[in-house]
Amino acid sequence: MTETVNPVAERLKMGPREGVNYPITVHYCGNCSMPIEYCEYYPEYEKCKAWLEKNLPTEFERVKLEEEEAGDGADDDKRRQKRGGKGLMKIKKKEEVNKRITVSRAPRGKKKSVTVVTGLSTFEIDLKVAAKYFGTKFACGSSVTGDDEIVIQGDVKDDLFDVIPEKWAEIDPDFIEDLGDQKR
Repeated sequence: MTETVNPVAERLKMGPREGVNYPITVHYCGNCSMPIEYCEYYPEYEKCKAWLEKNLPTEFERVKLEEEEAGDGADDDKRRQKRGGKGLMKIKKKEEVNKRITVSRAPRGKKKSVTVVTGLSTFEIDLKVAAKYFGTKFACGSSVTGDDEIVIQGDVKDDLFDVIPEKWAEIDPDFIEDLGDQKR
């Protein structure tokens, strides 16, 4: 009578496994701060490989051998997430951006209005800090509403032409443009 081994039961067997050295040590990448097995999913994988080659040459050789076994024509589509969730971090490319600040007024109800400021991030100004500054300066509510948009409660559009260059010296008043009244 021959005894058959159930592969699932073998995998779920408790206790130490043969061929594994204990305690298990996990090596973390100095570039992306993830375990080195996950570096290939990081957008800047080449920087991770350079760090690994410099600091952990034995692990780099192991990763290099695994890449060669997988084949040089491996698709990036298999590694990239296609639907749902956050997926990979997107790398922002430095491109020449038109540096310009626009100021406009938008109606809010019948008699009230808000002032909308866009373009401050092109000057690398922290929008949360700017919104806080506008709120305290004009004694009103101010918040960041979009990627590059600050909404200030009230009509303070005319005052902004003096306040922005006064607070941030790198902004020339010529960079500030008035868009007039606009709907949001």
